Amino acid sequence: MEKLNRKNVGLEERLPIKIVQFGEGNFLRAFIGYAFQELNKAANFNAGIAVVQPIERGLVSMLNDQDGLYTLFMKGVKKGKEIQEVELISNIVKAVDPYAYFTDYLSLAKETSLEFIISNTTEAGIAYVSSDTPEMQPPSSFPAKLTVLLHERFKHFNGDKSKGLTIIPCELINHNSETLKEVILKYIADWDLGDDFKTWILKSNSFHSTLVDRIVPGYPKDGIEAYNAQLDYQDNLIVAAEAFLLWVIEGGDGLKAKLPFHKTSLDVKIVDDMQPYRTRKVRILNGAHTAMVPFSLLYGNKTVKQSVDNGFTGPFIHKAVFDEINETLNMDRNELNSFSDEIFDRFRNPFIIHNLSSIALNSISKFTVRVLPSLLEYVKIHKKLPTNLTFAFASLLRFYKGTWHGETLPVQDSDDIIAKFSDIWKSDDYLEIAKNALSIKDYWGEDLTKVENLTEAIAFALKEIDANGIEAGFANYSKKF
Repeated sequence: MEKLNRKNVGLEERLPIKIVQFGEGNFLRAFIGYAFQELNKAANFNAGIAVVQPIERGLVSMLNDQDGLYTLFMKGVKKGKEIQEVELISNIVKAVDPYAYFTDYLSLAKETSLEFIISNTTEAGIAYVSSDTPEMQPPSSFPAKLTVLLHERFKHFNGDKSKGLTIIPCELINHNSETLKEVILKYIADWDLGDDFKTWILKSNSFHSTLVDRIVPGYPKDGIEAYNAQLDYQDNLIVAAEAFLLWVIEGGDGLKAKLPFHKTSLDVKIVDDMQPYRTRKVRILNGAHTAMVPFSLLYGNKTVKQSVDNGFTGPFIHKAVFDEINETLNMDRNELNSFSDEIFDRFRNPFIIHNLSSIALNSISKFTVRVLPSLLEYVKIHKKLPTNLTFAFASLLRFYKGTWHGETLPVQDSDDIIAKFSDIWKSDDYLEIAKNALSIKDYWGEDLTKVENLTEAIAFALKEIDANGIEAGFANYSKKF
């Protein structure tokens, strides 16, 4: 079987670089790569993507080995019918590791055809890092890298107003574009890059907040033989995704003209206000995902489907969504329940093996954004703790101990967060553990020990989890709280 590359599949013509994409992981390749390939086909958009690896370790070398090509398998159920679509994605024309080839990274700023910046560097990605400087090759944070790139473009084109870019971050934080712009402006001030550059950023570039929705399990390692059997080439970057896709972007008629997704069959909405879409999706879909990962892994499940189908964890997740999360949303209840039913159908997609370990990355920041607002709002409304979400919170803290029954857990987070929880778990006093974890304002945005009964409930849940396991521990916990 031949290696996948452009020569072997007859795709040697490369598109002009219109998009610089920060991130080369499974989600962006299954979402942005696919969306723009469809736009190229339907509207002759003619957009090539240059991918930038945002962290030191990544997949750029593997992408370059395949000339930017990879196969996307989309499986699911639409209107009661099982469907499968297979597409060779071919619009990545360049992949750059700025840590190894910084000059190549800066050269992207000089592309005359460049129009868009798109990113998805996880919730933790849009952050200000005070130690970053413009002399670093590259700076550590995504916003600092982007500031350097934009400044290079500003200098190269002598501040030409027509060379500004449309910046569309896809990180799952609220007001993601506004947050990114604020961090960029802080770097401009701290690095003394000048008022002219600041004005160019504000007047010649546009920032658009977004909501993205597609479940992407990624590389289907458990069934890879069946996937490979459908191909006549060797692809080391196969990515599996559900058929469902939703992209909501804030913008007006100008953005609609730049991005004519209305000419495709994709559910891409360019709207004045994306907040209703975001709140519903983040709290229910992402909230359920993030809440289930720790306690379901500790229970013994490996996948999302196993979690929702299991006789214990399934009802647990269902109650957390329908009786606790939905209770906090100021929307029509029938609409919320209908949306939630659709979410559970997506979780049960028989074609998708969505490993819990693959969505465990940065679980602390994800919990803060996706689950904690529901927990706190439930307390505000009902004057009591939500039973299932609170137990899920305790399971998260127990998960960050890093080991369970002698086995290593798939904790994936920054070194400082992992080190902090390692230190917290040196204690064998569950109340002390709960207090030390909940009081970290940098993680949760506030001191959670001030939430009535939360510290005691978390401590009791942790004790029960260690003494009796997840199922029996929850049974005992739910009798008390």
